[in-house]
Amino acid sequence: MKLLNRAGAGFVALETTLLVHGVPRAEAAPLAYQLADAVREGGVQPAVVGVVDGRPIVGLTDDELATLLAAEHVEKVNTANLGIIMHRGQHGATTVSTTVELAARGGIRVMATGGIGGVHRDFGSSLDISGDLATLARCPVAVVTSGVKSLLDVRATREVLETLGIPVVGYRTDSFPAFYVRETDIPLDARFDDPAELAAFVRAELARTGRGLIVANPCPLVEAMSAAVWEELLSRAQKAVPEAHGRDVTPALLAQIHALSGGSSLSANIALAVANARLAGELCHGLLVR
Repeated sequence: MKLLNRAGAGFVALETTLLVHGVPRAEAAPLAYQLADAVREGGVQPAVVGVVDGRPIVGLTDDELATLLAAEHVEKVNTANLGIIMHRGQHGATTVSTTVELAARGGIRVMATGGIGGVHRDFGSSLDISGDLATLARCPVAVVTSGVKSLLDVRATREVLETLGIPVVGYRTDSFPAFYVRETDIPLDARFDDPAELAAFVRAELARTGRGLIVANPCPLVEAMSAAVWEELLSRAQKAVPEAHGRDVTPALLAQIHALSGGSSLSANIALAVANARLAGELCHGLLVR
């Protein structure tokens, strides 16, 4: 793979699917700057990951990111179709799985995102599981996330993470969060309240296993939703876009939910992504200090 790498251990990886497909285009560039500034607050640097003209890049320049944000069509890239996007010279917005894989190749040990993918609801009739989980099982990157996207089966995703041997620890929380929903009845492997202790554990665990791990950071309290409000929004959104399938499901549902919530879900999405970038910056800095 001809990876253009402009980063290293003192960088936090940021995905481009959140920017290209997760928020309205008008919000994308401002969010990119917010995420970058949040990472820098921790004393390290951001590395936005994406594919431009078929070339995977760790550490997009502002101009390269602007190219993706201005493009009429940008493929959503996971680890399964990355090679196809490269072969065809297309633009690609990296998901968590691809960002983790490319970040690991570039020597980055921490990534920040909003929510990871996981096991889709009704997986018993249609086995739909995000590639994020399998990638974490083979790439030593700590992913700071507000849990699993609430569109998914959160409990089943937590079970698969355990099956794959991926530790799930919480930062100042006792339960596995579900994106907009701060608290669930799903337990974690451990809770950490001190950033230095968390960094020491992450450093040792990445070295010990060669696998990734999850650092769960709940959505900021002021922006969070109750489980009941979320389920009502999701039900209405599903009825509005019954034709969405495959990789189009999540962006289609999120767009509907943003509209139905009057923008409050978008505000929460941005707030939790920025909070995770800030924690990732602190964690990355902690990994550099012994």
